Amino acid sequence: MTVRLLDIFRIGPGPSSSHTVGPMRATGMFRRRLIARGVVPARLQVELRGSLSATGHGHGTDRAVLAGLAGQHPEDVDPDAFHALAERLGRDPSIEWGGHRVRLHPDDVVFDRSRDTSPQHLPHPNTLVCRAFDGNGALIHEEAWLSVGGGFVQTIGDESGKRKAPSAPVAPFWNGESLCEQARIHGGLGGVVLANERAWEETSGALEAGLDRIWTAFRTCVARGLRHTGQLPGGLGVLRRAATMQAQLQAGRVEPSYRIIAQAQAYAYAINEENAAGGIVVTAPTNGAAGIFPAVLLEAAERLGLSRDQVHRALATGGSIAMVIKTHASLSGAEVGCQGEVGSATAMAAAALCEILGGDIDQVERAAEIGLEHNLGLTCDPIKGLVQAPCIERNAMGVAKAWSAAQLALNTGEKGIVSLDKVIRVMKRTGDDMRREYKETSEGGLAVNLPEC
Repeated sequence: MTVRLLDIFRIGPGPSSSHTVGPMRATGMFRRRLIARGVVPARLQVELRGSLSATGHGHGTDRAVLAGLAGQHPEDVDPDAFHALAERLGRDPSIEWGGHRVRLHPDDVVFDRSRDTSPQHLPHPNTLVCRAFDGNGALIHEEAWLSVGGGFVQTIGDESGKRKAPSAPVAPFWNGESLCEQARIHGGLGGVVLANERAWEETSGALEAGLDRIWTAFRTCVARGLRHTGQLPGGLGVLRRAATMQAQLQAGRVEPSYRIIAQAQAYAYAINEENAAGGIVVTAPTNGAAGIFPAVLLEAAERLGLSRDQVHRALATGGSIAMVIKTHASLSGAEVGCQGEVGSATAMAAAALCEILGGDIDQVERAAEIGLEHNLGLTCDPIKGLVQAPCIERNAMGVAKAWSAAQLALNTGEKGIVSLDKVIRVMKRTGDDMRREYKETSEGGLAVNLPEC
């Protein structure tokens, strides 16, 4: 397993990890490669293909591409600077480039909808081609990048976008079964991941500091989301509801037996509304499904008084599930539909919560399996290409499913006849069989069946 924990949880701007964070990282790497080689182009161009072209406007892909080329980084970008860049480049189409000025205009981001997007003609649904031209308009360098979900990127035939493990893992695992085997040695699923990461740690305390940053980013995002009101951008007319939900909870207007889930759902709304507005969120494992895992974990931490070490272990437990799913299927809605996003997030949250509540290794694996199984076939059909409807509400439903999955795993008293590995294989096959209209193209499902008002 070569996926690293701090790559599962990436901090960056919304609304999409595959359509915003990924393209921003890809164009940033393209920029750094050329500057390192001393290449100074006269003009730059990025061509968006497949799902990036179909829903890129609603996902802010064009803004992300410009930001990456301009040298902004997802993990520490100023949201105001990120959103203002396109307007500035429209007035002054140039960016700093290793001590030089290079032309870059918003029109240099091209949405190419003319190509055949079938798998045999497009290497990945989220493909972008970065080009550099000289002063005579001649092409001097070109790279095709793939945004493969969760903010992960790579070039065709190259996996340089992945962070490499510096040595063989001390607790090797490659699927759910081997993860559980190692968990019996290392004290749980999270213990396996933490053992590997600590063995790979280049600087003492770097892992803990990284997990602290993620936890702080979760809490900061929720606080912002609960504070803001009004209409979300994009023209769909969706109102922010998290603040209203929180007010209902604080006023005691929520049925007591439902209060735990209702609070977590308010947190999920807060996160996903911030994401939809282009705020800073954490992939968990994607931006479109960013609300489920942190909402469940935050509510559990507040109610149970979790320690720093318990929070870190929960992050590692959830991360372990995402690692296995990413390795054998996908976290990308453009590849397998929303089952890869909300389904994966639900499985992560269910596993972490089950462990927090005292579940053993088999129960934790069972919780993840239940969480994913009951999202099989879920389509990704965002209305107007915006990560708002049905996405925000779907995250809140994912919270309820995760809570139920953890309780079922704890209370049914049996291992279950379907393993996590089997469900992941079925999810991959289902995604492969799913028509492209239902995989983040806004060409099917709810995206084309909402009447215009």
